[in-house]
Amino acid sequence: MPSFHNSTLPTFLLTGIPGFEWAHTWISIPFCCLYLTALSGNTLILFIVLTEPSLHQPMYYFLSLLSTTDIGLCISTLVTVLGIFWVNAREISFNACLSQMFFIHLFTIMESSVLLAMAFDRFVAISNPLRYATILTHKRIAQIGLAVITRGTVILTPQVLLLKRLSFCHSHVLHHSYCFHPDVMKLSCSDTKINSVFGLTVIIFTAGVDSVFILLSYVLIIRSVLNIASPEERKKAFSTCISHITAVAIFYIPLISLSFVHRFAKHAPSYVPTLIANVYLLIPPVMNPIMYSVKTKPIQKAMLKLLYFKGTHL
Repeated sequence: MPSFHNSTLPTFLLTGIPGFEWAHTWISIPFCCLYLTALSGNTLILFIVLTEPSLHQPMYYFLSLLSTTDIGLCISTLVTVLGIFWVNAREISFNACLSQMFFIHLFTIMESSVLLAMAFDRFVAISNPLRYATILTHKRIAQIGLAVITRGTVILTPQVLLLKRLSFCHSHVLHHSYCFHPDVMKLSCSDTKINSVFGLTVIIFTAGVDSVFILLSYVLIIRSVLNIASPEERKKAFSTCISHITAVAIFYIPLISLSFVHRFAKHAPSYVPTLIANVYLLIPPVMNPIMYSVKTKPIQKAMLKLLYFKGTHL
């Protein structure tokens, strides 16, 4: 079987839902609804935060950054996922695959980083409310946003470059509807030890470190809340964290589930990891705008204000 180096780049074949190829057109309907919900919901959140002066606060700036990340994550997978379901467009070139993989992992790391920044925001707001505005200034929020992007880019660039040195001489069939680092790496006939170690290091120093600091933030938040004398004030303080806690759960539970399936569910039907992988990338962008719209009263008021404004100008 021929080996493919950089001079002869392989073309990979993406996979839809194994065993359900006959139903791809029907399966595309709920996927279209999810993508439409995610893109419209996050665009609406972003528009409201940017145009409503009362929402020009650190918490909502971080929420707009989360929505931007979710939009990027959706766009990164939309073309290949729907292309497979609609016209069976499975082929993807090596460079296009690496580009898609880079952006999927970049936006995933950015989402984890933003959730950590939002945990810090809640900690400052509850433990030191009088200095909240002076600690989280516009300049500092911009610096945090830049750090989020830079962190993901710096960590992922070597990971992509390490894949370019590999040879591919086995099957070129990927197990997902998009390019995923472990999936691409497994197709190589070269020594992938460095890639595996670096990939594990990326996970540990992004989602792993972020989850630990998010947990630490909530330990400190709980301690601060318990020091508040009034039960009503304690309830009010903790209620501001509910949306963020839910967002963290929505992000990390599918991630852990996907890792669990890949490692331990070897004999599970082939469509199980594919479905979980799609859920992992789609559920957070779909649920985050819905959850923040339902749980956050200022967002609700801004949406009602926008609807009223549009209604009076029809």
